[in-house]
Amino acid sequence: MKKPLHNNKFTKKQFIVLIVCITTGFIIGYSYNLTKDKEKMNNSYVDQEESYREDLIEQQERNKELAEELSDLQEQIRNVEKNFAKNEGQYKDLIEDAEKLRLQLGLIPVEGEGIKVTLKDNVYDPNSTNPNDYIVHESHVLSVINELKISGAEAISINGQRLKSNSYIKCNGPVITIDGHQFPAPFVIEAIGNSETLLSSLKIVGGVFDQLLMDNIVVTMEQSDRIQMSSINNEM
Repeated sequence: MKKPLHNNKFTKKQFIVLIVCITTGFIIGYSYNLTKDKEKMNNSYVDQEESYREDLIEQQERNKELAEELSDLQEQIRNVEKNFAKNEGQYKDLIEDAEKLRLQLGLIPVEGEGIKVTLKDNVYDPNSTNPNDYIVHESHVLSVINELKISGAEAISINGQRLKSNSYIKCNGPVITIDGHQFPAPFVIEAIGNSETLLSSLKIVGGVFDQLLMDNIVVTMEQSDRIQMSSINNEM
């Protein structure tokens, strides 16, 4: 009796299994390569971020060194000018004007009498339709700053940040940004100058103080015999 010959052709079931195996192998290989590529990209981003962070730290240190050098040079110039003024009395007024200008620009530290104004958010009334009506905004801060400048304030700071002649103040939600630095409420505004004059200018009838109260802002003001402010170079 003859034995049946083996069939060398794939059956339909074997062909399907082969296709499934090939497809699975392709998917596994593709997933593996994709994972490797993602890991390379992530490592590249981490290395790049670390490099940027190191560059930033190095630049900040360099800025600090330059600020210290600038402060030293300015102090040397002031000493030379003072010595020059002693020998040349006719230039005394010019030296005094230069000193006043440095004071206004915030280039030198200052100390003297003045006032302190504190602005706080009020307690929100749930019956109100707008919660922003109880929050301190940049317009409130600017109104105080402008009135103090008009009244002869020699130097002004907000939460310890000394203001420059070209300082900018911007409201950003619950905080304000002053020359790139963010400060949350309450906002403590200090001004050096004649305390009686500065306080009277803010409390004039219908003035800044009354307007702040109408805007539901909590305001406190006090005079001080001694207020200190550092130069802007020391804040860098």
